[in-house]
Amino acid sequence: MSGSGLQLIDVHKSFGVTPIIRGVNLDVKRGERHAIIGPNGAGKSTLFHLISGRFPVTSGQVLLKGEDITGLPPYMINRRGLSRSFQVTNIFPRLSVFENIRCGVLWSLGYRYAFWRLVERARDARERTESILEQINLKSRRDVPAGVLSYAEQRALEIGITIASGADVIMLDEPTAGMSRSETEHAVGLIRRVSEGKTLVIVEHDMSVVFDLADRISVLVYGQVIATDTPERIRGNAAVQEAYLGSATAEADHA
Repeated sequence: MSGSGLQLIDVHKSFGVTPIIRGVNLDVKRGERHAIIGPNGAGKSTLFHLISGRFPVTSGQVLLKGEDITGLPPYMINRRGLSRSFQVTNIFPRLSVFENIRCGVLWSLGYRYAFWRLVERARDARERTESILEQINLKSRRDVPAGVLSYAEQRALEIGITIASGADVIMLDEPTAGMSRSETEHAVGLIRRVSEGKTLVIVEHDMSVVFDLADRISVLVYGQVIATDTPERIRGNAAVQEAYLGSATAEADHA
């Protein structure tokens, strides 16, 4: 693990006169699995939007693999190697599972919007799509319309779409939200597989997922990072417990 995969330097975001992100500094190393946690309203999703270009930063810098991407539109950031999922499942419900994945794969392989080409003949795209379907355990569902998948399967499909571009920095926003315990365990295994060798930034409320997956954790409270450390040290950090974890760590210790 060497160099920075994603870096935020004194990032601020205000909506009107209301500050939401208040001077965030963050350095996610290449190949690291980094979790961002914090109470509701801390600004976690806003931070994701700033990094991925959905919202413009008010001030500060966002660097992707050392390159300044501040102010770039989302599609240009994606082309530079960053891909993200959303809290709300974001798929094409009428397309098949296979077609959903292939949409992301085609662009990453340079096919762009050449409608005169018959995509069925694109062997490289088909093979990569099949490989991703195997990774996310949806090969048996390849021809099913995405809209009829179970909730957990749809979330797995969205992770597949997120990695389809071949991005080496992956951002997942609440990937296990709404899942049962068994579904969550399956999702954690999936996330671990698809992020192997890549940089992962994850926002997640489930502390068991966070402590299981993350190499390091940053705690965001009222738009500021109050601590960044290993899971063990974050668990034992008195300031973090007071600001956020509190009963969550106590419950985990007695589970």
